[in-house]
Parts: sequence; structure tokens; C-alpha cells
Amino acid sequence: MTHHLVLALVPLLSALAVTGAAAQENSYPLVIEHAFGQTVLPERPERVATVAWANHEVPLALGIVPVGFAAAGFGDEDGDGLLPWVEARLDELGAEAPPLFDEGDGIDFEAVAASDPDVILAAYSGLSQTDYDMLSQIAPVVAYPEAAWSTDWREMIRLNAAGMGMASEGEELISRLEREIQDTLAGYPELEGKSAMFITHLDSTDLSVIRFYSANDTRVKFFQDLGLTMPASVQEATQPGQYSGEVSAELIDSFEDVDIFVSYGSSDLRERLLADPLVSHMPAVANGALVMLGNDAVGTGANPTPLSISWVLDDYVAMLAEAASAGE
Repeated sequence: MTHHLVLALVPLLSALAVTGAAAQENSYPLVIEHAFGQTVLPERPERVATVAWANHEVPLALGIVPVGFAAAGFGDEDGDGLLPWVEARLDELGAEAPPLFDEGDGIDFEAVAASDPDVILAAYSGLSQTDYDMLSQIAPVVAYPEAAWSTDWREMIRLNAAGMGMASEGEELISRLEREIQDTLAGYPELEGKSAMFITHLDSTDLSVIRFYSANDTRVKFFQDLGLTMPASVQEATQPGQYSGEVSAELIDSFEDVDIFVSYGSSDLRERLLADPLVSHMPAVANGALVMLGNDAVGTGANPTPLSISWVLDDYVAMLAEAASAGE
């Protein structure tokens, strides 16, 4: 497994237009556009805080340790609030973990305020208008560009890097990760032309409803980075602005164009899927082209983030390739 990619800082370059940000690097006041309007940064921030899933990985990847970020709520096997790639990056930087925000019941506004940030990064998040307004009383907020939980990993990097005045470093990070993905895919030609669907929150005792991540979700968008296609059935079932959806299992035939079935779940769920009188008729299930992810590094990294991609890429792609071969 490729455990991590050492992400060194690159020299600060000249002004560069940033996708999703109506601003130029090193030109202040800097204006960043997002779903809630515009955020104005009067000067380059020194104290960076982040909220929600994985936004802290952008400053960490670029050599900046946030003054506070959200504790991991999934895939944290040792219970310290840090995912393994985050802990490894902190070690690389010779830094201790900053205060971790407990977001089990929503954003901890008091903890965020106590970190005394100059900017709050939340390009990948589910912020409500109320959340955004509350956080904006603490510091300028970089929110998602369009819809909740729908910012792909590239745009997460672009927006958050812009919010730190590091747009060119963000672009270099994106380029490095893209090269690594392409180098890995070169060893798995069996994925070419295959389609994949990401099922979620299945109840093994009641498979009458099939819930799935939509074409707007970052896990599904990542399939395309990995050489997989988007099934027309998933695109047609996707509602604007929604990162998930559901259909009755009676309509399972609509997913006949799915080659690989990916889901979170145990071997017990796998067996129930194979035995279910409706779901088992889905070609991907009938062929055994199943990838069952757990509460571990690969299961967490299937939702791609700046540091997790390098950590799980080899294992995740190998699992998808094995499933693709099972369907042949």
C-alpha cells in the first residue's frame, strides 16, 4: 500500500485566477464566492481553523497546521480523533494535534471561537445558512460552492487553498494527486469502460428500499477519477442539489447498466444481497461484482480527500478491479 505522499511546499508563485473564487492570489482584499454569497478576506490569514469533514487536510497538505479542526467521526480506529493519514502528516510536519472540535451534535461554535481563527475553511461541508451566519461572526468563512456535501476533492482544495492565499500551491497539489492516480490506474486496465454505483445505508433486515449516493456525491465523482463511468440510471435518479437518493427495490431493473456495486457493510450484508429475491436480480449483484467497505482506512478513503487518496489508492483500486473481473 502507498501509505502517504509527502506533500512538500512549493514556492509561492505570481497571481493566479482560482476556479470558484472571484479573486487573485496575493491580491487583498480577497473575495471568494460560494453558495451563501461572498466572503471577503482583508489580508492573508495566519490562523486557520476548519470545520466539517476533511477540510483540515488542505492546510495540512500545504504545510499549515490549523489552530483547530473537526475530530474524525468515522474510520478512527484508535479513537484519538485523527485518521491515520492526518496523524502521519502531523508527524511529518513535527506538529502536535491542535484542539479537535466535537461535531457529533453539530458544529461546536464555542470551540471554534476559542481557537481565535482568521479564517474558517468549510468548502466541503453541510453548512446551513444558520451555521454559516454563526461562523461568520467568528471569522470569514469559505463555504461550499453550490450544494451541501457535493464539493469534489479538487474544488475542496481550490477553495480552501484560495482562502489561505495559497491558490498556486493548491493547483500543484491537485496536479500531483492526478499524476499519482493515473500512474496507479495504468496497472488496472480491467476497470476501463466499467460503471459503478455506490449504495449506502442499506438495512440488511429490510432490502425493500435501495439507498444510494447520487451523481452529486464525492464518492461517486471519484469513480470517474478511477476510470469508471457514471451509469445513466444513477444520473437519471439524481435530484438537483441532493447527494443521495433512494428507490424501491421493485425498480431494481432500472440499474441493469451498473457493473460494480459498492457499499458499506459486512459479509452478512453481502450474503443477504445475494439471497434477496429482488436485489439479487441486479446484474452487478448476481455477478458477485461487489465491493463491501468497512469502518477502516479504505472505507473512509472511498470518500476522497487530499491526504487519504495517496493512503488508500492502491487497495481501493485493487478491490474495484477484482469486482470488475468478477462480472466478466
